[in-house]
Amino acid sequence: MSAAYKILIVAPSWVGDMVMSQTLLKLLKLKHGTNCQIDVLVNSWALDVVKRMPEVNQVHVNPFGHGEFGLIKRIKLGFSLRSEHYDQCFVLPNSLKSALVPFFAGIQKRTGFVGEMRYGLLNDSYKLDKLALPLMIERFCALANAGQKPDAIEFPSFSVDTQNQTKVLKRLDLNLLKPVVCLCPAAEYGPAKRWPTAHFAKLANLLQVQNYQVWIMGSAKDQSIAEEIVQQASINADLHNLCGRTNLVEVIDLLATAAAVVSNDSGLMHVACALNVPVIAIYGSSSPSFTPPLSKQAVIQKIALECAPCFARTCKFGHYNCLQGISPEVIFQQIHVAVQNS
Repeated sequence: MSAAYKILIVAPSWVGDMVMSQTLLKLLKLKHGTNCQIDVLVNSWALDVVKRMPEVNQVHVNPFGHGEFGLIKRIKLGFSLRSEHYDQCFVLPNSLKSALVPFFAGIQKRTGFVGEMRYGLLNDSYKLDKLALPLMIERFCALANAGQKPDAIEFPSFSVDTQNQTKVLKRLDLNLLKPVVCLCPAAEYGPAKRWPTAHFAKLANLLQVQNYQVWIMGSAKDQSIAEEIVQQASINADLHNLCGRTNLVEVIDLLATAAAVVSNDSGLMHVACALNVPVIAIYGSSSPSFTPPLSKQAVIQKIALECAPCFARTCKFGHYNCLQGISPEVIFQQIHVAVQNS
């Protein structure tokens, strides 16, 4: 039996992008078959996502924070990976610094888009044609297809740990006696991607009246947003704020129990899509033409405005009409239809 073809993936920084990068891993497995070992260099905050990707053999933790250059540390990390003898590396971020580790790791074939003038650091590089490759998943997968859009792209799909799921439900004193709708109100990018908390609160009221229980999902950083929703809701008998009470692996297993998930365009939206549960994806300043929800069970909710999508973190007009104009009643009706059709 021939030696495995060893691949290192330098993963993107955002959780949602990491989820979408699984499309590339699936394509590489299809291309190279079982004789393919895929390792991933990933930031600690996206580590739990990678653990649920069956294509991944080994994970290396990327110790660098957002924007950190750390040249000496990158050189040392690269040299520490030389013993792995990787045949190829795919560098998914477009920054110059992200290409340093595979260069110093001595990986023979270093693949990626030119990005920040990475000539030399990459020796298998392509100029990005944004018109030919409008979707992020197309850009990722094109790197394994000579820079061209593949004929077919398989959507992300995560494994679920049912034993861990049971443990988490018990620890949080939760049950599945009533159907669950999960709300994911955060979007780390900025308020121009966040549906108003007052709208989430009204939706929580509507759902509880119809015998749903509502779980608010997110990290500890999302606590204040979740608390606003709880305080603004007039019904909270079956409203549970789980932000900061779970790690990402536990969030994955809890989302898998949901009858539906309502989310902004965020990392958790992409995670929910990879679990094949009905997802109502709310878009404000961002565009589903670039980062759509990758699931046949997803429904996109957006308003066509002259100023949207603007891709800004905040609304320069201050009105946030692209989000304010999406009513809780509309989302509630979409949940009802999605649950009926699932």
